[in-house]
Amino acid sequence: MKHFLLLLIVFAAQAMAQEPTAVYKLWDAQPPTDNGITQPEEDKGGCARFVTVPTLTVYVAPNPNGQAVLACPGGGYTGVWHGTEGTPLAHWYLHQGITYAVLKYRLPNGHPEVPLHDVWRAMDIMHEHAAEWGFTKLGIQGASAGGHLAATAAVHFDTPQHRPDFQILFYPVITLDVAATHKGSLQALLGPNPTQQMVDHYCLEKNVTAQTPPAFVMHSSDDNVVPLRNSLQYCQALSDKGVFQSLHVYPTGGHGWSFHEWFPYKYQWTAELSRWLEQLRLRDRQ
Repeated sequence: MKHFLLLLIVFAAQAMAQEPTAVYKLWDAQPPTDNGITQPEEDKGGCARFVTVPTLTVYVAPNPNGQAVLACPGGGYTGVWHGTEGTPLAHWYLHQGITYAVLKYRLPNGHPEVPLHDVWRAMDIMHEHAAEWGFTKLGIQGASAGGHLAATAAVHFDTPQHRPDFQILFYPVITLDVAATHKGSLQALLGPNPTQQMVDHYCLEKNVTAQTPPAFVMHSSDDNVVPLRNSLQYCQALSDKGVFQSLHVYPTGGHGWSFHEWFPYKYQWTAELSRWLEQLRLRDRQ
């Protein structure tokens, strides 16, 4: 227990060490959609709940390599765990030369378009600063339910500017099939009585096309919160459409490991992701 607490202290110190370059309020006026949440937002530094005022926290790489990543932390669509699946990755990305941004998105509360509109607005802000921040390729990242949001942006983009150039998914919710989904995410996203048409629209493995961006997907085989089947089905759908993708399944780790020091395969996934991102840069130069 003492060792675990020490790891948490070290983890928290690492997360706090990286100061953001800027923090943006997404919407100057009323957002185009409303999630109907009336409770005041709660944010104790690790997880934000009842989010109605979304923000974008940006960390600009001092030596940019041309890539940027927009991160959507998880939280079952009832919270945004920016303190564990958002800010702790900033230092690692900056070390790679990658500008990194964490999105605190509005929660859907049964209105599935709401968080996606926040993603699109965040992408607009980042594209506005692309030359200043030294990137030409903007990818999206998500963990758990945030992985569902990131993959939704990768599958259901409305304009070329809102199509991510690549996607990075940690143990993502992909399907809304009740046999394999995270049921809490399903209900928070679509409400208690969704139509089959709504479910099919947000079963992302059913909506992959040849235009879906390249993907790097990670999962643990012993994940008992979001079954491995989610990542397997998504990567199979990507492969079927000829989309460049890389699937990494680790034998242990459960759910929610992200950048945690206790995850036994942290150095494997970081090395593998670094190589994959380098591959993308090489492909872009060809």
